[in-house]
Amino acid sequence: MAKSYYDILGVDRKASQDDVKKAFRKLAHKYHPDKQGGDAAKFKEASEAYSVLSDEQKRAKYDQYGHTASQQTAGGAPGGGFGGFNPEDFGGFDFSGSGFGGQGNEGFDLGDIFNQFFSGQGGGRSRVPRGRDISIDTELSFSESIFGVNRKILLTKTSNCSICFGSGAKPGTEFSSCTTCNGKGKVRENRRSMFGSVTVTANCGSCAGTGKVAKEKCHACSGAGVLKKQEEISVQIPAGIENGEMIRLTGNGEAVQGGVSGDLYIKIHVKPHPVFKKEGYNLVTDLKIKLSTALLGGEYDLETLDGKITVVIPAGITHGEILRVKGKGVLSERNGRRGDILIHIQIQLPNKLSKTARKIIEDLKNEGL
Repeated sequence: MAKSYYDILGVDRKASQDDVKKAFRKLAHKYHPDKQGGDAAKFKEASEAYSVLSDEQKRAKYDQYGHTASQQTAGGAPGGGFGGFNPEDFGGFDFSGSGFGGQGNEGFDLGDIFNQFFSGQGGGRSRVPRGRDISIDTELSFSESIFGVNRKILLTKTSNCSICFGSGAKPGTEFSSCTTCNGKGKVRENRRSMFGSVTVTANCGSCAGTGKVAKEKCHACSGAGVLKKQEEISVQIPAGIENGEMIRLTGNGEAVQGGVSGDLYIKIHVKPHPVFKKEGYNLVTDLKIKLSTALLGGEYDLETLDGKITVVIPAGITHGEILRVKGKGVLSERNGRRGDILIHIQIQLPNKLSKTARKIIEDLKNEGL
C-alpha cells in the first residue's frame, strides 16, 4: 500500500497549510539531490506529497479517495513532474550552512532555477525566450464604443527584422555550426541557489538557441534579428465594449531573437455621453417634460446615436414611467441585434405659478383632478 502523504511529510491530518509548508521546507533542505547526502527519490516523494496537500481542492479529494484521486490530479503521476509545487511559496527560505542562507547567493534567479526543477519537463529543457508585453491606453467616443471601430495604432517597439525575418543572417548567406554550443543550441550553466550550486540548461546566447550562426550578418539589424522601429497595428474594437476593458493582441508585443513575441494589451477609455448611459445592451436617458405634457400628451425631439427621433408622450403619463424605443441601443456582435433606448420620464413642476395658472389649477382641483 502506498505511503500516506501525511506520513511522508511527517504531519497530522489536521495540519494547517503553514505546517505542511514548514514540513516540506525541512525535507527539501535535507533531501535535495544537489546537496551532499541528498536523496532524489525522497525529494521527489516529498514534492509529490506537498503538491497535493498544499492545494485545498486536491487535499480534499485525497482525504476522500486517497491515492486514486491524487494520481489523477497531482503532478506525482508517473512522468508528471511536481504538479502543484509553487516556487513562490518558498521565497522566504533561509537555510544555514555552506551554499545556503541569505548571504553569498546574490545574483541567482529563483524563477529560472525552480522552473528547471519543477516544470515537469524531464529536467533540462529550457523555455523558449519570450519578448516583453506592451500595455497602452486608447480613448473612444461613446458612439465608437457602441458600434465598434477599427483603430490604427502607431507603436515604436522591438520587432522582427523585415530583411532577415528574425534570423539575423544576410539573405542568401550560408550557416555554420555554432562553436559555443557545438550546434546543440543549448548550454549548461552553473548557478548559485538556495540549494547550493545547481546546473541548468539554457539557450545558447551566441546562436539564440538555433545551433547555427550565419557567416554574414544582416546589415539592417547587425545580426540581432530584431530592431527598434515604428509599426502600425490595426485593432478591431468590438461593439459594446465597456470603459476600462482590456483587449489582448497575441504576438503584437516586443520581439526577441529565437523566441516568440510578447503580447499587446490595449486598455479602453470611453468618453461619457452628455445624454445616454449604457446599461447592458440598452441605452438609458432621462427626459424632463412639463406637467401639461404629462396630462395632455405631446411630442419631444431626442437626438440619438442614429440621428434625431420624435418621442410621443402619451396623455396621463406618470413620473418615473419608462418609454422604450426598440432597436436603437447597443449592437450585439453575438447575434447582430441591437438593444433599446429606455427613456425615464421626469415631470417638471413649476416653482412659481402666475395668477392665471393658479386659477386654472384651482379649477382643476374643483373638478376633482
